[in-house]
Amino acid sequence: MNFYEIAIPAFFEGALITLEMSAISLLIGLAVGIPLAFARVYGNKVLQTISMVYSEFLRGTPVLVQLFIVYYGLPQFGIVLSPMVAGCLTMGLNSAAYQIEYFRGAILSVGPGQMMAARAMGMSKVKAIWVIMIPQVIRIVLPTWANEAISMIKNTSVCYLIAVPELMTQAKIMISRFYNTIESYSLVAVYYLAIIGVMTVVFVLIERKIKIPGLEIEKNK
Repeated sequence: MNFYEIAIPAFFEGALITLEMSAISLLIGLAVGIPLAFARVYGNKVLQTISMVYSEFLRGTPVLVQLFIVYYGLPQFGIVLSPMVAGCLTMGLNSAAYQIEYFRGAILSVGPGQMMAARAMGMSKVKAIWVIMIPQVIRIVLPTWANEAISMIKNTSVCYLIAVPELMTQAKIMISRFYNTIESYSLVAVYYLAIIGVMTVVFVLIERKIKIPGLEIEKNK
C-alpha cells in the first residue's frame, strides 16, 4: 500500500479524535466559564476575585505548560490521567478562562436594567439569570464563541506531545514510516482547513438563525 492509502484513513481517524477532544473541551469550558462569568458580574467580592484570578492565571500561562502540569505533574500526587483525559481537561479549563471574558462582555452588554426589572418583579437572581439573561447572552456571544471553537480545533494539536492520537500524532506516525514530511503535514493542513471551513459555515448559519432583530450593526455608521 502506498502513502495515501494508509495516511488518508489514519488522518480521518485522527480528525475524529480531534473533533471529539474539541467538543469535550468546549463543553468543559462552558460548564466552568459561564458560572464564573456570572459570578464575575453578579457575585460577591470573593466570587469575583476567584473568577478574575482563574481567568488571568490560565490566560497568562502557555497551554503547553498547563498540559504538562496536568499530565506529568499530577502523578506526583497520585493522580494519573490518560493522555486523552489530560488533554481534554487541560484544554477545557484553559478555554474556560477565555470564555469567562467572552460571556462577561456579553452579560455587561445586556445592561443592568433588565436584572433590576426581573428582581423588582419578584424573580430570584438565579431565575433571572436563567430566564432573562442567558437567552440574550448566548445570542450576543455566539460570534466570539465561534472563534473559540475554531481555535480549539487548532489548539488540540499540542496534545500530540503526550501521545493523544489526533491529527498531528498521525502525521508524526506517517513521517516515521514513510519519511515524507511535506506530504504528511500538507495532508494534515487539508484536514484542518476542511474541518474549520465546515464549522465556519455552520456557525454563520446558526448566527443568522438566532440573531436578534433590530440589533444588527449598521455598516454605514
